[in-house]
Amino acid sequence: MKFIDTAIEDVKIVEVNVFGDERGFFMETFRLDEFLEKTGAKPFVQDNHSKSTKGILRGLHFQQEQTQGKLVRVILGAVYDVAVDMRKSSQSFGKAVGVVLSAENKRQLWVPEGFAHGFYVMTDSAEFVYKCTDYYHPESEVTVAWDDSKLAINWPLVDGKLPSLSDKDAKGFSFQDAPKFD
Repeated sequence: MKFIDTAIEDVKIVEVNVFGDERGFFMETFRLDEFLEKTGAKPFVQDNHSKSTKGILRGLHFQQEQTQGKLVRVILGAVYDVAVDMRKSSQSFGKAVGVVLSAENKRQLWVPEGFAHGFYVMTDSAEFVYKCTDYYHPESEVTVAWDDSKLAINWPLVDGKLPSLSDKDAKGFSFQDAPKFD
């Protein structure tokens, strides 16, 4: 595995070694010893899998309690994946980083605890899988507005159309008004 720095020090792109031939491919997507050495993350306790269609935007979410670090990847299609630093004590507080994750590039993104996270589907459909360092806790979930001007996220919107949002995501807090981590 190769851990690549992003514009935010704690957020990492993870590239895996892919071994393939005309029969298909093999790749090791996670290895605890290497992952802990590079990130210092807590062990993962939950795996999730979602499927979405083109133009769907999910996020930006985080939990105030049972905060989650996430290792995310795409197994079908492509998404633009975003992490926003919500940690007031961080040098990158309020900054966002986005990367394209796809079944083709097989990249993963490490999103540490203390970050809001979301993704936008760029292909006809996408299947998104991720590991979490704590359990889903809906009572403490917070949504930050995907289009907050303070964050200045350059979402690659398909045909310039506004994304399709859930009711929860359409009512997200502005970054200024959202709860933060100390």
